[in-house]
Order: sequence, then C-alpha cells, then structure tokens
Amino acid sequence: MKRLETDVVVIGGGSTGLGVVRDAALRGYRAVLVERVDLGQGTTGRFHGLLHSGGRYVVSDPQSATECAEENAILRRIQASAVEDTGGFFVTLPGDDPSYADQFLAGAAKTGVPATEISVAEALRREPRLHPGIQRAIEVADGSVDGWQLVWGAARSAMSHGAKVLTYHRVTRIEREGGRVSAVLCRDEKGGEDIRIECSFVLNCAGPWAGQIAAMAGAREVEVVAGRGIMIAMNHRIVNTVINRCVYPTDGDILVPVHTVSIIGTTDIHESDPDHLPIPRDEVQQMLDAGEAMIPGFRTARALHAWSGSRPLIKDDRVAAHDTRNMSRGMAVIDHSERDGLTGMLTIGGGKLTTYRLMAEHIMDAMGDQLGENRPCRTADEVIPGSEDRRLYAVTHRLEEREADRLDDPIVCECELMSRSMLVDALHAQPNATLDDLRRQLRLGMGPCQGGFCAARAAGIACSEQVADAERATGLLRLFLKHRWIGLWPILYGPQVRQTALDHWIFAGTLDVEHLPHPEQEVVR
Repeated sequence: MKRLETDVVVIGGGSTGLGVVRDAALRGYRAVLVERVDLGQGTTGRFHGLLHSGGRYVVSDPQSATECAEENAILRRIQASAVEDTGGFFVTLPGDDPSYADQFLAGAAKTGVPATEISVAEALRREPRLHPGIQRAIEVADGSVDGWQLVWGAARSAMSHGAKVLTYHRVTRIEREGGRVSAVLCRDEKGGEDIRIECSFVLNCAGPWAGQIAAMAGAREVEVVAGRGIMIAMNHRIVNTVINRCVYPTDGDILVPVHTVSIIGTTDIHESDPDHLPIPRDEVQQMLDAGEAMIPGFRTARALHAWSGSRPLIKDDRVAAHDTRNMSRGMAVIDHSERDGLTGMLTIGGGKLTTYRLMAEHIMDAMGDQLGENRPCRTADEVIPGSEDRRLYAVTHRLEEREADRLDDPIVCECELMSRSMLVDALHAQPNATLDDLRRQLRLGMGPCQGGFCAARAAGIACSEQVADAERATGLLRLFLKHRWIGLWPILYGPQVRQTALDHWIFAGTLDVEHLPHPEQEVVR
C-alpha cells in the first residue's frame, strides 16, 4: 500500500473542494485533495452556468443574496478567464405579479445587490427576442461562468503552492485514533493501487455525498438533501443576457447564455440517491414551455443536450424534507467535535458555485479555530493562474485565438474551435484521461453535433500520438458516445432526431464502431 503524509485531506473535487485545497495551500498547510472521478464531474459540472448577482435570492434568501453579490465581484477579479460579463435582466412576464418587482428592488437595496429598473423599451432593444408583453425589467450584474475552467484554475493554483490533487481516487475508509481522525484510505481506480494518507485533519467537501463520507468516520448522520434539477442546452445563443423571471424562485425561470449555447433551467425535486438522477420527459417539456414563455419561438431552436444535477442542501428544519425548492441556499459548516466527539473533521454543504471561495474561507477558518491557529485567508487577493491580465472571458475568444494559427493548426472540433494542438497537449499531459475527461477541459463534442464529427477524430489522434493503441482508442470512443447518449435521448424530437440519425449512420454505419476491435474489459473510466 502506498503511503502519503499530509496536514489536511480534502475530500471532493467539485468547486468547494478545489476552493478549500487552494485556500489550505495558500495558508501554508500541506494539503491533498482526493476525488473519486474527475474534477467537476458532480454538481459543479451539472448546473446552468450562472454567476449569481444575488438577485435571485433578494427576497427568498437575503444572506445568500449578499454573499453572491460580494463573491461575484471577487471572482471577476481573481478568476476573470472563467467569467463572461453577460449582465442580467429580471423581467415581469404577462401574468406575473408586477408588484413583485417592488419587493425585489427593496430586497436588493437591503442586501447590497446592485439592481436598477430600466424601461421595457430598453430591455427589448437590448434583447429583442424577449416576450414583447413584458411589463417591467430590472438590470443586475449576473454573468456566466465555466465551472470546469473554474475548478481546474483553482487546482492549478493549489498545485503551484504545493498541494496534491488526486483524481479517480475513491475513499474507502477513514481511520481514527480514539476521538481523532488519523488517516484516509483511498483506491486509485485507474492505477489499481491502494493509498493510505496519514493526516491531522479531514475536510469533507463531497457535496451530495457528504453524508456517506461522514459515515465512514463514524459520525452521526449528516442530512444532505439532494435537490435534483434538470437543464437543457439549446443550439445557439438565443439571448446574450441572462434572463430571469421576476417572480419568487420557481421552476424554469432562468435562461443563461454560456459559450455558444443557451441553457434553460431548472427544476428542483427531492431525490434520495445523487448517483441516479433521472431526466423525465415531462420535466423536459416543462423547461421548453418555460423558455417559450420568456422567448416566443424558443421551441423552434434545437435542443442539444439535457442533464440533471444534485444540489447539496443541508437539511433545513424550517421546511419539509421533500421541499428542496424552499430550503436555504446558504452554506453550513458541521463541526464533528461538537456534534460527534470526533476532532479533526469538518463537513461543509449548501452554498452556490458563485460562493465557492467564501465557503472555503469559512471551513478553513473553522479548522484554524479547532487547531488554535490563525492563518489569514489570501484567496480573495491572489489571482488564479490564467487570469493575470484580469481579462474576462468573451464568447469570441477562441475565434480570435484561431486567427493566429488557423493555417498551421487544424481544427478538430469545429463547433467549439478546438485545435489539434490543444488536444495533443492535453493527451500527453494526461495519458490516462478519457475523452470525457478532455471534454470537460477542452469542450470537445459540446457543440451542435454533440461529438458526431470530432469524437472519431479525437480517438484517431490519441492513436496516432501513441497515447492509446487502436483497441483502447475504440474503447475511449465508445465510452464517450455512451455518455453523450444519456443527455440526448430525452430530447429526441424535431431537428435533433435528424442530427442523432446522422451521428448514428457515421458511427454505426460508416465506422461500425460496435464491431471494431476493442479492449476485452470495456473502458469505464
């Protein structure tokens, strides 16, 4: 068994975990993060892409509203390359209560969320596809954020300060000596090796799975309530501004422009198992109807992909266990020394991706209190690698970048303008990565064809670069297509049926991918 020794083990490779391991490293702790799959593969990679202005919560959850407003400004400063400044509107649609806008403006003033009412004519001038019957419009500082770029940026920052980030390392046991945590045991799922990490502190940032991790340490039940939400990406930027309905938070009340697509969301349904999140067809129709209400003609756009994510909400005793819509979005830190007599372990839940840095600061401060140390937090001031120029992301950035090398570096994925050199560099840096791992970093296959053209090219390049032999390359391709299909079958209607049929002809007909030589043991990770 391989052995490591560190000060802090962070469990969970979503935005919170990466924020925590970065904060720990910046405070001078030796830190190791372990994640059972890839970074950002859970809740962080399964949201609608919104950088919250705080507007959504000015009435329903004032504390969360203030936190979002403050962290929005910080992220634009320290992680600009992952943020697009789209701006946002809260609009009153026909049939909505116009007086709610007054509650909204009063709540914004109390919580410090910048909000300005603009004329309906100005809103329609800037977003002409909005419903022409809107009655009121309020401008806020919403943006969009690339969750995977955000977590990998935090990971690079943490590693530059000495932290270790171990993906595909599944926690199998948490050991304790008396009343203190002493070690975390993991299984390297790709290398097939068991690892023992001796430590003095464990920070449980496993999101919807935090209860399972706490149980491994013998702690009493941590009630993490999984609130499932589905989202749908449409095939182009129907709007360039985040559009919110000016109502108390409900299903299907937000449309977010992210990269080259628009994302409609979301539902909020209690689920018992965060590993099994369905995408019901009736909820797909609900989201499409919601989009049509905000943007007439919304349904004529092609739905590209549907997915579901699980909010890691901490049980709120004020509301029923199944009522995830009305549970607080605020963060909660559980001190197991007070609750369970177990020192050296803290659990965090709740919060938003927008507040991931603040969540890390809170749990690290709590760790310092338990250790009797006061090491200052530096994460709000130190810029994350890749954002040194403080330049915010723009949807045109890859087109601009391709201008310089367009004659020398072939495009592998036309939808996302991903070049061959980008893929080759990533393949050699991560030779054990799947095409899905690379998709999360490079956006491979995330455009209108959903990998129909670029996936086979990527598998061929992996083979030609001798990163994978022919059989493994086929296995990688088959796994990639399998995962893409999960988000395609719920939206098979209209133009998407034609695209899916074309992709099927390419892979099942021309390439006959199901009968190509492939590994005896199917590639699964």
